[in-house]
Amino acid sequence: MPKLKDVMPKDATSSAMKTLEAARAFNRRTFFKGALGAGAALASGPFLVRDALASSGELSLLIWSDELPDPVVPEFTKKTGIKVRTTPFSQNEEQINKLQATDGEGFDLCMPSFSRAPEFRELEVFAPLDTSKLKLDTLIPSMLEGSTSLWTWDGKLYHVPHCWGSEAISWRTDLAKLDYKNLSYGTLWLPEFKGKMQGRPHSLLLGIGLWMDATGKLPSNRMRDSYKDEETARRIYDVITKFAVENKAQVKQFWDGADKTKSGFMENGCVIGQTWDGPPLSLKKQGKPVTYMAPQEGAIAWIDGWSMTKGAKNIEQAYAFLNFIHTPEISAMIANGSGYNPVVKGADAFLSEVAKKNFAEAYPDDALAKLWRRPPDTSWYTQLRNQYAEKFKAA
Repeated sequence: MPKLKDVMPKDATSSAMKTLEAARAFNRRTFFKGALGAGAALASGPFLVRDALASSGELSLLIWSDELPDPVVPEFTKKTGIKVRTTPFSQNEEQINKLQATDGEGFDLCMPSFSRAPEFRELEVFAPLDTSKLKLDTLIPSMLEGSTSLWTWDGKLYHVPHCWGSEAISWRTDLAKLDYKNLSYGTLWLPEFKGKMQGRPHSLLLGIGLWMDATGKLPSNRMRDSYKDEETARRIYDVITKFAVENKAQVKQFWDGADKTKSGFMENGCVIGQTWDGPPLSLKKQGKPVTYMAPQEGAIAWIDGWSMTKGAKNIEQAYAFLNFIHTPEISAMIANGSGYNPVVKGADAFLSEVAKKNFAEAYPDDALAKLWRRPPDTSWYTQLRNQYAEKFKAA
């Protein structure tokens, strides 16, 4: 199977730089402007599928394992008659491998993270979306801009948002007492958590970098300098990976998806971790002694969305599905069931009281003002970062 570098077009560097330039306007304030009070735009009446051509048939989805909780798909099938086949994955790399292996064949829609736009563009496995068939006006403008700012090329859009979330600190509340004022990515490396911490290798390295930047040990403009060029990235990653390797005994397990994160806390002896928000908040919703909170350096924010493959066979059904999930009720249903956050205007009116409470506790005080949005991941950066992550993992 060819690697990303083998399918990279000659002007890939130029394309990536154009993508990075386009992303500059998409800052933290833009990202969340309007996202926390969008209830005023609540759509009225129950959701109805009005696309006659999509009233039957089937649909094949390549999805994040925890981002389409029940009863979203059954509800869609009930309302439209469209049968849905889902293929789950746990990491963007797994999704990339599946699409690259099939050249996009076999799936109608898939779920790239918004920051991976440069890599997916190089793969050339997506078809542009027909925006005239989408109800983009239902989306929170800042969330839609998360897609349009990075996923528009040749005058066409290739991505629409599904949910947003973050990566920060989670812990067992019955085994550790932590508070926002003192919470840091450095907390993961305290002596009392030796052999009791979980994380994803490359994410732990990022967390170390943010912590070292905040403490002045390794200034990096909140790790954004590592995205400049390979020489700068190696200078930064050499230092943070050395620390990680020397302190690897701190790690109880490396997680690679939502299920392993949950089992780490409930079955494998993990007390603290750097994780996505969804898994620990799902446990918290179930009454388990687990919580999640942004640290002082800022939670790492992301948007996951939908793209149509160029091998898509069920086009009308795909648009019917996208318009279905881009309604307030269904966007809230996704958030309530997954622990992630909605991207549709008015969805907050349908969020459960538990979901609202969990959100407030995850982002206390000035936490939303400190969010760290992932920059676009170019191929050279991802490959370099993964090299260091593997070194850490293999140590």
